[in-house]
Amino acid sequence: MHLDCSCRITSQQAVWRVVRKAMPVVLVLLLAACASNSRRHEPTFTSSHSSLADLPARAPSDANAGTANDVLFRAMALVGTPYHWGGNTPAGGFDCSGLVDYIYRHAADILLPHSSREMAAMDGRKVTRMTELASGDLVFFGNRSGIDHVGVYVGKGRFVHAPNSGGTVRLDDIDGPYWGDHFAYGKRLLD
Repeated sequence: MHLDCSCRITSQQAVWRVVRKAMPVVLVLLLAACASNSRRHEPTFTSSHSSLADLPARAPSDANAGTANDVLFRAMALVGTPYHWGGNTPAGGFDCSGLVDYIYRHAADILLPHSSREMAAMDGRKVTRMTELASGDLVFFGNRSGIDHVGVYVGKGRFVHAPNSGGTVRLDDIDGPYWGDHFAYGKRLLD
């Protein structure tokens, strides 16, 4: 009996078929793990637990909850992308404003300027208390000379940002020793 070669499936092809079918399930499980109470320890300035972690998650408004979710998923998917000054794509890396612009452009169809100071000057509801931040809010940090950093608040006291040269996009506690001391305010663009 002769078998046609086109009907044979190599073991490598079979493995790839299983992997391709399992990827959506693995992705959902990973996203669920990110949303659960068990926290993965990202490199931060402290290993403490955010005092905001026990607050209920807050969306900007019912009308924009879906867009806020899109912003969160896009932001979380970029964690681990390399930092690159002036960068604004996953392939080329991100700086802080390039990351935020990319997230909002692709998840909410909102074009943002490529500077944290210009983003801070945009129209939008200003949120001065960390306890009142909603998922998807822009969060700004600075010092006496003004705003010099921006990220996206994801909820439960954490935000996604591209912190510095040589690092990667990461998730940090907004009220940690460094970020808490330099928090200026949030800006809600999704209301």
